[in-house]
Amino acid sequence: YNSTSAVNNLNEFNMAEAITKDLNPSYGSIQALKSRDTNVVAFCEDKVLKILSNKDALFNSDGSKNLTASSNVLGDAIGFSGDYGISSNPESLAVDGYRMYFTDKQRNKVLRLSQDGLTPISDIGMTSWFRDNLNKANELVGSFDTIKGEYNLTLSHKDLYLNPSFGSEMAWVDNLASKTVSFSETTKGWVSFKSFVPEHAISCANEYYTFKGAKPWL
Repeated sequence: YNSTSAVNNLNEFNMAEAITKDLNPSYGSIQALKSRDTNVVAFCEDKVLKILSNKDALFNSDGSKNLTASSNVLGDAIGFSGDYGISSNPESLAVDGYRMYFTDKQRNKVLRLSQDGLTPISDIGMTSWFRDNLNKANELVGSFDTIKGEYNLTLSHKDLYLNPSFGSEMAWVDNLASKTVSFSETTKGWVSFKSFVPEHAISCANEYYTFKGAKPWL
């Protein structure tokens, strides 16, 4: 897209041009993509990478890098330090400004991606609890409550049961093992178990909404 001449060629997908980006297949499949500043953060099953947008990195002999303009939409893919990924739970990803929270179910970790890199926040007083509970959950639903400044993570354990409202149709329902736990940036720790187990949650217009059974809650 050329903003000067108002020429829009974004609908052209010419394979002769460098419009695709290949990542190391050992990182697993890409589960989520999220923009941050002028870059794209790719959450793979076993790795989190920063992909430069409209620029490339030139590395010096001492390991430092310089950025240079590039005609490619996607430049170099640079992995964050730490062998962590998002496993197969993109629903756990929640964003608050430059902070991104997500889970790595395979390694029983809850992580925060910030300006200082990846931090396993599950190790702050909750290591054994997440080791015992994270891998057993059917779903890991993450959201950020901007009102309280908390990352809410719901570990959903579901049982299959017969739904009498639909004859012989089977349905999934949360059992008593489902929990919602909150991490606070103010205290830098896990502060509470919540009484609700939402299917989805989002902060919007200075309010925090949760959803359960197709009904919204404030």
